[in-house]
Amino acid sequence: MRTVATIFERGGTSPERAVLATVVLAAVAALATAFGLEHLGGYAPCSLCILERWPWALALVAGLLGLVIGGPRAALAVVAVVLAGNALLSAYHVGVEAGWFALPSSCAAGGEATTIEELRAQLEAARPTCDRVALRVAGLSLAAWNGLAAAAVAALATAALLRAPRPGRRTALSS
Repeated sequence: MRTVATIFERGGTSPERAVLATVVLAAVAALATAFGLEHLGGYAPCSLCILERWPWALALVAGLLGLVIGGPRAALAVVAVVLAGNALLSAYHVGVEAGWFALPSSCAAGGEATTIEELRAQLEAARPTCDRVALRVAGLSLAAWNGLAAAAVAALATAALLRAPRPGRRTALSS
């Protein structure tokens, strides 16, 4: 198995690779926080919270592939698009929490119960609704923090992508 040192030796320590390493760390932190709050803290996620985890997983995979296989520009582009989308999804989630947008159908309880026992079972198995804030940190919901983190990492990836030399183009330093 490759170590972090051998990954950087293979591809050099370009600014793009450093940003990809930061993306990987941010994605691991975001996912660890989400799963930690769920499994250790007892905070059950709503369906939008679950959906907001997927872009972090994609950013993690893209970042690792960009570091191990190469192609940091492509990896940065994927990260920028996916996490910008996650920031927008989080903004929508914050709007649902604030009552600005209607509750999505995936957040509403469903099913038909014909007995009290079936109703109890459905209520116990139901996820929390997306308009309920389970935890606020420094006055912001977890959806808001997710949106800020996703926007920050997307902006970092975009800045690195825009500053990176394009393959096949000569720069002032290379002429």
